[in-house]
This record gives sequence, C-alpha cells and structure tokens, in this order.
Amino acid sequence: MFELNPEKIRADFPVLKGVIYFDNACMAVKPLQVIEKLNEYYSEYPACAGRSIHSWSRRVEDEVAAAREQVRKLVNAKRAEEIVFTRNTTEGINLVANSLGLKAGDEVVISDKEHNSNLIPWLKLKKKGIKLVVVSSKADNTFDLEAFEKCLSDKTKLVSVVHTSNLDGVTNPIKEIAKLAHKRNALCLVDGAQSVPGKVVDVRSLDVDFLAFSGHKMCGPTGIGALYGKKELLDKLDQFIVGGETVLDSTYESFVPEHVPMKFEAGLQDYAGIIGFGEACRYLLGVGLSKIEKHETKLNLLLTEKLANEPRIKIIGPADARLRSGIFSFVVDGMDVHHVAKMLDTSSNIMVRSGAHCVHSWFNKQGLKGSVRASLYLYNTEEEIDVFVAELKKILKL
Repeated sequence: MFELNPEKIRADFPVLKGVIYFDNACMAVKPLQVIEKLNEYYSEYPACAGRSIHSWSRRVEDEVAAAREQVRKLVNAKRAEEIVFTRNTTEGINLVANSLGLKAGDEVVISDKEHNSNLIPWLKLKKKGIKLVVVSSKADNTFDLEAFEKCLSDKTKLVSVVHTSNLDGVTNPIKEIAKLAHKRNALCLVDGAQSVPGKVVDVRSLDVDFLAFSGHKMCGPTGIGALYGKKELLDKLDQFIVGGETVLDSTYESFVPEHVPMKFEAGLQDYAGIIGFGEACRYLLGVGLSKIEKHETKLNLLLTEKLANEPRIKIIGPADARLRSGIFSFVVDGMDVHHVAKMLDTSSNIMVRSGAHCVHSWFNKQGLKGSVRASLYLYNTEEEIDVFVAELKKILKL
C-alpha cells in the first residue's frame, strides 16, 4: 500500500502556509473541497429541506441524503437511517444519556480517561439514582480489560468509553469491550471523536451499539456531528429534543413521532454543515483512513525519538509512540504548560494546545495542572517535526 503524501495533500489546505498546526485533536483544518461545498449551498440552493417542494428544497434534500450516505459509508453502518445528525460528539452522547430510559439502580461503566462530554452527562444522572463506575487504566496508561470485566454486573446497562483518548492517544480495545458488555446484556456507546478522523472505524465489525463523533475534528465544518446507532435501538430510544420535523402529525392532545433518524433531528438543521460534513467524509475516504493512521504514527515515532534524550520532558501516556496514535502530550519539568505553548506560538507560529484538554478528572487524580499537547494529522510533515523539536529544545535551555 502506498504511503500518504502530505505535500500533495497540503495543496488542499492553503491556510497552513507559514504556520505549523499541531492542534488537530481540538480542531482539524478544512480543505478547499469542504469550503467550496459550504459555499455551494449558500450560493446555489440556500433553502430548507423537508418542508417545501420547490427545486431548491428538493436539491437540499438530495444533498443531505447524499451526505448521510457518505457518513454511513465512513463508519460502515448497515443503513443510512442509522446516522443521526447532531451538533457534535457531546450532543450525541447526551442524546443517548437522556433517551435510553436509565432508572435508579442502573449502572454505567466508563474509563478513567473520559472527556468531560462522556463524564458529565453520567454525573448528572446520579441525581436520578444512576451509579457511575469508573475503570482505572493500567500502569502503562492502556485499558485494563481484566479490571473492566470485574466492574460489570447484572446492574450494568451501558458501557460508555472513548475509542482513542484525546489525552494521550491510546486506542482502547473496543471490540473486546463491546463483547464483554454484551455478555452482561449491556449496551456499548463509544466516543469516536478522536478515532473516526484518523482510523478505519467499522461499527459492524466492532459491534458497537452507538458511536458519536464530530465533523470539526475530521476536516469538516464546526457545529455538526453524527450519532450512529443500531436501527432497532434507535427505534426504541425516547426523543430527546422535540419540535418541528420530529413528528409526523400532532393535535392539541398528542403527536405521532417521526421515524429514525428524523425523530431526533429537531428544528431547522445546519444544512450547509451537513453537506460539508459529507464532503469531508468523502475527502478522507479518498485519502484512505488506514494511510492517515500510518502517517500519524510515523510522525509520532519520529517526534518521540528526537526528544527521547530530553530528561525534562515527561510524556503523558505509554512510552511506545505506536500506542499513542497522533498525540504527543507532555509536561516540562519546572515550566508552566501554558508558557511552553505560548512560546512555541510566538517564536515559530507552532500551534499546540495546553491545559487539561477537558479531562480534568484524570489530571486532578494525577495531581497535574495539565499538559502541552501536539496532535498530528494527515497534512503534517517530517519537516514540521524537525522545527518543533528545534524550538522546544531552545525553550528547554531558557
């Protein structure tokens, strides 16, 4: 299989000229193809879908349907109806949390490295008597399947875990996790915000029940995402947000819910975002998700090797870069993480993220204030790694 050519890809991302963008775990840059698709909607057919019968409206409906099919194809869902458009991963997880019908005494199992989006919804449900069970990672920061299995019980109704951690890049064994959850008759919800943009994620092979992910992390527009759910489960889920377009009919006494996925897509939708999201999926499929994963790992291996002899740099996560995907998260002894990030930005236009990365719970447990995180993607290059390493070494001498 041919390797990814980042130099060729960068032609689609002119905004990257003059900067080194290593903040991809937060937000990926958009290629021209996605930007042009957004502009196409606003300049050629800026109308509603599902409401009017004129030509613009029909065009929007066709484009939205095509986008839903692209998202389906990306994660290998069985049918397009299993893709629900949301604003982001957070909304997808909240939809499941508030629609599953969990009752007092039910248990939800999560890992100890969950983003706040996959922690806070369950903490809020504790008011209703839901018990939250947290599985600790192994000493090397990888997922502990044995400890996880011991946490499962007959009261476990849902396992909700991150696929690839935005904290340290560790990818959890979702197929095994789902299998163990199903043995206990529990459902499996996966936070795919970091995995879907740069890995082959096959929901049927993994046998997950739900998968939430965001467009903005995978070259798509902001404010758009998707929730995959097995159709038979989506049919059973209660509606979360209701109103226009979520019903087939209504009277002053009752209403008839729409079918999936429309019963969850309330009100006027972000049609431009949906259409652009579909284009982003098409773009990534054209590049090849397996190539992207290989490229990210290659860059992380190179970065880790070049900084291996710097004792003040402490890596968050496994020592082996192959277990950290495209994420290089670290602290520098004696330096504030925000100062390091600011110096990289002002000295060489190197953009990274600093802080707790919305995983405050893990950092609080470790007694850390946060980390500096360089996150790599398909358009990053070995030359950028060299510049980053050189600048970081200059900072270490200060």
